[in-house]
Amino acid sequence: MTAAAAASTPAAARPVLQARDLQRFYEVSRGPFRAVATVKALNGASFDLYPGKTLAVVGESGCGKSTLARLVTMIEPPTGGSLLIDGKEAQQATTELRRAIQIVFQNPYGSLNPRQKIGTILEEPLLINTDENPAARRARAQAMLARVGLRPEHYDRYPHMFSGGQRQRIAIARALMLQPKILVLDEPVSALDVSIQAQVLNILMDLQAEFGLAYLFISHDLSVVKHLADDIMVMYLGKPVETGPAAEVFAAPRHPYTAALLSATPVADPMAKKAQIRLEGELPSPMNPPTGCAFNPRCWLAQDRCRREEPALEGAGERRKACFYPLG
Repeated sequence: MTAAAAASTPAAARPVLQARDLQRFYEVSRGPFRAVATVKALNGASFDLYPGKTLAVVGESGCGKSTLARLVTMIEPPTGGSLLIDGKEAQQATTELRRAIQIVFQNPYGSLNPRQKIGTILEEPLLINTDENPAARRARAQAMLARVGLRPEHYDRYPHMFSGGQRQRIAIARALMLQPKILVLDEPVSALDVSIQAQVLNILMDLQAEFGLAYLFISHDLSVVKHLADDIMVMYLGKPVETGPAAEVFAAPRHPYTAALLSATPVADPMAKKAQIRLEGELPSPMNPPTGCAFNPRCWLAQDRCRREEPALEGAGERRKACFYPLG
């Protein structure tokens, strides 16, 4: 998009987060007298995230989801590519940018300081980043507690006095204290019971509608993603292999890996019949990825070209896939 076009675009239609060919490599020692290996944990992720929308990033463990979360939240710098947050380079890592993006971690039992009361936990971001007086900080913390469905008396209690679902609500409230534009949700409900998951997801959806939040939702649970995501990015061994509107990807996956993930997702209807795709083998080592398409050793559609050449992520419109012999 040109500068003139961007200037004429309504603010709500402009992406609040833009990633282009984002990369993160690590140098890993393989022992004495052996060459250092380069692990390409993230190798070429590109996407736009808009206000009020949810982009889900899915894939098996080791596909690069959590690495992407660390880059987006500026915990680590990228090795290559560019990352714009609200139109500004993330590498600047200013206080304003850090306030614009917050993260909710997977483990509600490990993300809260057990020695601090809930009120102190919620007020801490305000104490560090604003000049509000104690009364104003307390009022905002209590209002946010109510917004996530907790009671005023919870303000003076400690984390060990709450269930996992309540702790995750507190973590969400803390993330929202600085009024961010983006929330990175790193497996936010995977540690919770299924009944509690629904409650937390409903709260997240209500908050998004109220505040126009943009969510980067990282998950391996496609049944959760299906009900929450607007767009989806499927990752495999550090690279996106399929992207597009979530409804279209779920209805007609183009990449074999996406189809395999969807076939393993349980459905509520016990009478529903669904073809099961069993992937052979394990995820390859990122220190020694296969040549050609990274998925070819496990793909039932792989041909000689897949073993020689690496497919580019391409396609018409918003649907893109990295596959020489796509489904459909």
